[in-house]
Amino acid sequence: MDLPSPLAWLVDEAGASPGPERFLAELGRRLLADGLPLSGGALTLSVPHPIIARRTWLWRAETGAVIEALAFAAAPQSEAGREWLAGLGPVWEARIGPPRDKQASDSPLLGWAGIADGAGGGAFAPAEASLLCEVARFAAAPLAALAAREARAALLEAYLGRRSAARVQAGALARGTGETIRAALLCADLRDFTALSEVTEPHVMISALDAWFDRVAGAVHAFGGEVLKFIGDGVLAIFPVTVASGEGDAAQGDREACEAALRAVAASRAGMAHLDQLRQAQGLAPLPFGAALHFGEILWGNIGAADRLDFTAIGPAVNLVSRLEGLCKPLGRNVLISGAVAANTTTALMPLGEHTLRGIADPCAVFTLPTD
Repeated sequence: MDLPSPLAWLVDEAGASPGPERFLAELGRRLLADGLPLSGGALTLSVPHPIIARRTWLWRAETGAVIEALAFAAAPQSEAGREWLAGLGPVWEARIGPPRDKQASDSPLLGWAGIADGAGGGAFAPAEASLLCEVARFAAAPLAALAAREARAALLEAYLGRRSAARVQAGALARGTGETIRAALLCADLRDFTALSEVTEPHVMISALDAWFDRVAGAVHAFGGEVLKFIGDGVLAIFPVTVASGEGDAAQGDREACEAALRAVAASRAGMAHLDQLRQAQGLAPLPFGAALHFGEILWGNIGAADRLDFTAIGPAVNLVSRLEGLCKPLGRNVLISGAVAANTTTALMPLGEHTLRGIADPCAVFTLPTD
C-alpha cells in the first residue's frame, strides 16, 4: 500500500539529506502538507567533540527557518529542543533508534510542537499522534546515517580544523594532492617552554598549554583563520584569501587576510596579558611568547606516508614565517611582521630593518607593532 508522503520520503530520500537542518525542515514541511497542526520541530544529536556535547536544530513552521543551538559538555544537562518547543505549544517527542528499553541518552531526539486546539486539550488527535509515532520509527535509519556523518564531521573538525576537514570529507584523500593558495600565516611559540616544563608538574604544564592555545586559537578562529597544527607549544595558523575573481578583488582579498591576521595577533596579546595577570595572582610565572606574520603562497594538502597522512601547508612562506618567529627573542619583540604583510595593511607598523633568516636566501624586511 502507498505510504503517506512523510513516511515515503523517510524510506526513499531522507538518507541523502545533506545535513540535519535540511532533514528537519523537509520532514516538517511534509508533515504540514499532510495536515498535522505543527508550530515547530527540534532534532538533537550527540556528537563526539572536546567541548560540544549535543547539537540541536530548531525548525519553525511559520517561516520554515532552521537555527542551530549547541549544548556544551561543561554546561548543565538540559534539553534545549524541548524548552524551545514548549514555548510554541504542546510537545510530542521521542528518542529515535533502538527499542525503548535499550535506548541511550545519546540517541537522536526528535520532537514536535503542535498548535493547541483552544479547548484546553492537546495538539494532536489520536490519528496524528499515531502518524508521529510511525514517523519516529521510519526515521531511525536515515537519522542513524545522519548521526554517523555528523560524528565524523565533528571529529575531523576537532583534529584538522574546519576548512581542512571539509576538504577531506569532499574526497581530497590521495597523498600528494593539494592546491596552491594565498594566505596570511601566523606562527606563534611560547618562550623558554623547555626550561619551564622541567620545573613544573606535568598536569600544571598541560593546563598552561591549554590556556595558551585557547587564547591564540580562539583569536585565530574569531577572525576567520584556521589552526593547521599544534607543534609542542607552537601554533601554525593560516588566514586564506577568499576573494580572487579579478585583479582588484585579489588585492582586496590579500589585504583582508593580512588585516585579519593582525587583528588575531592583537587579540592573542590581549588574551595572554589577561592570562598572565591571573597566573601572577596564583603565584605562577608569566607565559612569554613570540608570534610572526607573513603573507604568501602555500601548498595546502595531503603529505605523509602511504598509510598515515597529514593535511597541512608547506612551501617557502611557511619556512619564512617559522624563521621569522625565531627572531622574536633575539630582537626582544613579541610580534614580528614581514614586509609582505606590511605591504598589505594600513595598520601603523614600526620598521626594524632587513634581517637575514636562517635558510632563507633573501633578507627579509621586518616590522613590529608600535606598542610591542
